[in-house]
Parts: sequence; C-alpha cells; structure tokens
Amino acid sequence: MVVLSQMLQVLFLSLFTLGASLPQRRQGPDYPATEPIPILRQESEVNFDGTYKYSYETGNGISHEESGFLKDTGDPENQAQVVQGSSSYTSPEGIQIKLVYVADEFGFQPTGDHLPVKPPTPVLIQKALDYLATLPSTPEPPVVSPSRRYY
Repeated sequence: MVVLSQMLQVLFLSLFTLGASLPQRRQGPDYPATEPIPILRQESEVNFDGTYKYSYETGNGISHEESGFLKDTGDPENQAQVVQGSSSYTSPEGIQIKLVYVADEFGFQPTGDHLPVKPPTPVLIQKALDYLATLPSTPEPPVVSPSRRYY
C-alpha cells in the first residue's frame, strides 16, 4: 500500500512538472492567437579588448543595433564603458518609432521624436531667475559647533 502511494505521488509530481514546463499561451479576445515572428537577421561580435556589437531584425519590423567599448579616462583603474545604439519599431497607432541612445560616464542619453520634451519656462519665472542671477551672492555664515558641556 505504501509503495502504491509513493508511485502515485511520483506520477502526480511528474505530470505536474510536465504541465508546468509546457509553453504558456494566453488565449481569448484580449490575446488573439499569433504566429511566431521570424528573425530575419541576427549578428553578434564580442572582442577580447572589451568591444562588442550586435544587431537583429525581425519579421514584424523591429530592429536593434548596439555597440560598446571601453573608454580610456586616463586612470587605468577607472575605465568607462560606452554603449551606443538604436532601436526602431512601429507603434500600435502605426507610427514609426526610432530611438537612438548613448550610455557612458554621463548616464543614459536617449533621443527620439516620440520622447517628451521639456516645456518652455514661463516668462514670469524666467524674469525672476534672471533677476536672481544679477544679485550679489551672500556669503554663508561660518558654522560654529556647539561646545560640549560635561556636568
């Protein structure tokens, strides 16, 4: 009886593991069945000096390119990794999106027509900032540390 119970447990766990490992596909009105998207082009190159580049293009119009290298900062202990690349795809609204970016010691710097831009500074705020810039700076008073008192 114990052997049969153990066999049923093993069978149940095997079936559960098999079911969990199958690809999960969402179906229904929100998730229409789709065909796999082919990879039309894929290239990758990694070099011993730390440089690399890769790119790919898919059958639905997505493309991506990226390259990277180590930038000499003058300090051999502190080299900067520089990455530059671009991605493009078509949005659900049918607009072609292209993102170009650089990431280096100054951070991630994306550019693209679809990205939001800073609104112009209101005229009154700009006048106040210009006025403040004309005022002489006031020196900070020296910081006096409180004396310690022991009772």
